[in-house]
Amino acid sequence: MSKVWFITGVSRGFGREWALAALERGDSVAGTARDLSTLDDLVAKYPNSFEPIRLDVTDRAGDFAAVRQTVDRFGRLDVVVNNAGYGQFGMIEELTEDELRAQFETNVFGALWVTQAAVPILREQGSGHIIQVSSIGGISAFLNLGAYHASKWALEGFSQSLAQEVAPFGVHVTLIEPGGFGTDWAGPSSKHATPNPAYDAAREARAAQRSSMPSGDPAATRDAILAVVDADEPPLRIFLGEAPLTIATKDYESRLELWRRWQPISAAAQGN
Repeated sequence: MSKVWFITGVSRGFGREWALAALERGDSVAGTARDLSTLDDLVAKYPNSFEPIRLDVTDRAGDFAAVRQTVDRFGRLDVVVNNAGYGQFGMIEELTEDELRAQFETNVFGALWVTQAAVPILREQGSGHIIQVSSIGGISAFLNLGAYHASKWALEGFSQSLAQEVAPFGVHVTLIEPGGFGTDWAGPSSKHATPNPAYDAAREARAAQRSSMPSGDPAATRDAILAVVDADEPPLRIFLGEAPLTIATKDYESRLELWRRWQPISAAAQGN
C-alpha cells in the first residue's frame, strides 16, 4: 500500500531527496517550502501525487493548516518528516538573544508544532510514523555550534518522550541522526554570529577539522529512509553515514567512565 508523506523543507537537501524517493516509488507527498517556486519541477513531474505547500514552520497555525491540507488532499497521513531547520554557528559568548531564539523557533518549535498537528490524526488512524531529523549533534557536541546542539538535544528529548506516549496507538517515532553530508547546511542555509577575535584560533582549528572529514551524498540516503519507514519495528534512533557511530561510541564511553568514577560521590548525595 502506498504511503502519504508530509515533509517540511523540500526545496533542497534531505527533504528533496526523500520526497523524490517516495514519489518515484509511487507514494504521495505534501512538501513544504517558504518559496514555492523551488517546488515547480516536482509539481510538473508529479501533478497527481505531489502537493506543494508554502510554509514557515515557525508559524504554528500555518503548521496545523498544512497538515490538514495534506489529509484533505490525500485522505490520510502515514509519514511525517520534520526536516526543516538550519545551523547557527557561533561561540556561546558570541550568540545574541535573537539568534538563539530564532534557532529554537525553527529547529525545536517548528518540529513541535508539526508534531502536535499530526499526532491526533495518526492516533485516530491507529498508525503512522514521525521522522525527526536530528543530527549526530543531537547526542554529542562541538565548539562553535552551541545553539544548534541545544536545539537538537531539545528535539531528541521531546521526541523520546513522544515515542513512549504514542506507541500504544500504533504510532512510531524515529530520530534520524546524520553525520556530515553534502547539503548546504553549513553553506547558504547557515547563520553566523559576529565573531569575537578571542576565539579565532579555536574556530579555525575546528573548521580545518571539519574540512578534513568525508562528506556523504544526500542522494545515497534515499534507500535508508525508505527502509526506516517500511520497517515493522523501526528504530527510535538511527545514524546516517559512517562517522556518527565512532563519535557516539567515544563520547558515551567517556561519559560512562566519568559517571562510574564519580558514583561514590553521587550515591552519597542521596543521603541514605
